[in-house]
Amino acid sequence: MPATRHILASSGGFIPTGLWGVVRPGGIMTRALELTGKTRPRVCFVLTASGDDPSYLSMMYSAMSDVGCDVDHLALFTQPNRPPADVIGAADVVWVGGGSVANLLALWRLHGVDEAMHDAWERGAVLGGVSAGSICWHVGGPTDSFGKDLQLVDNALGFLPYGNGVHYDSEEQRRPLLQRLVASGELPTSYATDDRIGLLYQGTEPVEVVADLPDSTASAYLVEAVGGTAKETRLSVGPLPR
Repeated sequence: MPATRHILASSGGFIPTGLWGVVRPGGIMTRALELTGKTRPRVCFVLTASGDDPSYLSMMYSAMSDVGCDVDHLALFTQPNRPPADVIGAADVVWVGGGSVANLLALWRLHGVDEAMHDAWERGAVLGGVSAGSICWHVGGPTDSFGKDLQLVDNALGFLPYGNGVHYDSEEQRRPLLQRLVASGELPTSYATDDRIGLLYQGTEPVEVVADLPDSTASAYLVEAVGGTAKETRLSVGPLPR
């Protein structure tokens, strides 16, 4: 029987604690762990988009220290710490951090991480991430990879046949640019998330909006082209109509 494929694409995943550089898993990461069905899931962090920033990696390890999982990571700077297929192949959850999605895609293809990610998805590992770690699974979306003015990246992995918008409520360029790109046909039908919101896909279909905080009023959104303009539909937290 084929494995159930899940991707949890988000603008969140972890919640600040009020202590400098200390975060804890939010509802999005908790949901990713639940989806594995494992009592002690194996989590792999892939922080290519930030250049494998050591302080970011340390923060992620610390955040997961008391949630009952085993943590590993794949680093590509300055060379892979282990064969990517081996590291990703052992994971139940692969969480991709934020940063430059353009740089991430180039390095992943150079080192075969794209193929390892696809293999993990097909065998039933939960793929997820924040910002660059959300856009990467889609066709593409607006990105600040090239500078302060957002541009389109359209060569993402395409596991999900949609465009993607992140930080939809907090960065003023993102919403209008995603809508323009969808209206013009430069991006297909797209999904977007406010900060601390994730969208869960089963196979390639969105099935649930997940929030980091239980009282969140933030949302996900469906953006589609209708008559040459973009139509935006708000998707509230919880299961989506099937």
